[in-house]
Amino acid sequence: MSQGSTPLPPGKENSASEKGATRPVNGSALSATPSIVVTQATHTDIPDICNLYKRVWDEFRGKFPEDLLKAWQPTPLEFTSWMEGVTYFSARRDRRLVGVLGGSLQDGSVRLVNLGVDPEARRSGIATLLVGASLEWARRANASSVWVEVLLPFEGAIHLFQKLGFTQSGVLHKHFWKEDVQLLEQVL
Repeated sequence: MSQGSTPLPPGKENSASEKGATRPVNGSALSATPSIVVTQATHTDIPDICNLYKRVWDEFRGKFPEDLLKAWQPTPLEFTSWMEGVTYFSARRDRRLVGVLGGSLQDGSVRLVNLGVDPEARRSGIATLLVGASLEWARRANASSVWVEVLLPFEGAIHLFQKLGFTQSGVLHKHFWKEDVQLLEQVL
C-alpha cells in the first residue's frame, strides 16, 4: 500500500515523488486538518498499518461476516504478502498512522485496494489525500484509468470517490463474503 506523494496545489512543483519521500499538507484545499503527511509506505510501517486495520474493522463486529473482518485485519506477515505488486500510501498526523490505501498497476489500469482511515480521524480529509496521492502515482505510471470496489453499505466512501471524479460503472453482487460491491472508475 504505498508509493508516491500528495498532489500539490496548482502551480507548485512536487518534490516528494521519490520513494519514501514526504510532504506535509498544511491546511491546503485538500485537507481540513494541518500536518498530515502522506508517504509511500515501507516495510517499517507494517506494524502500524496492521494496528490501523484492526482499529478500522473492529467497529464493524456483528455488522459483517466474521470471515470478512478477519481477512481485512492482517497480521504483519500477511500484510507483507499484500505488499507484493501493490504500492501503498500511508497518512500520518503527528507521526501517528491515520490512513492507508493501496494501488496495483496491471495492464495499464490501477486498482485501489484496502482503504482504511482511523475512526477517530475520519472526515478530516485523510482519504481525499490518499486517493489524490494514488491518482498522481497512476498518472505518473501512465495508467489509463483507476478503479475501486466499495462495499455498498459504505455510502460515504462511494460519495467520496464520486466527489473526486469517479463514476459508477457497475455492481458485483455477493462479491465479498456475500456482500455487494459498487465498482467506480476514473478515466485519466
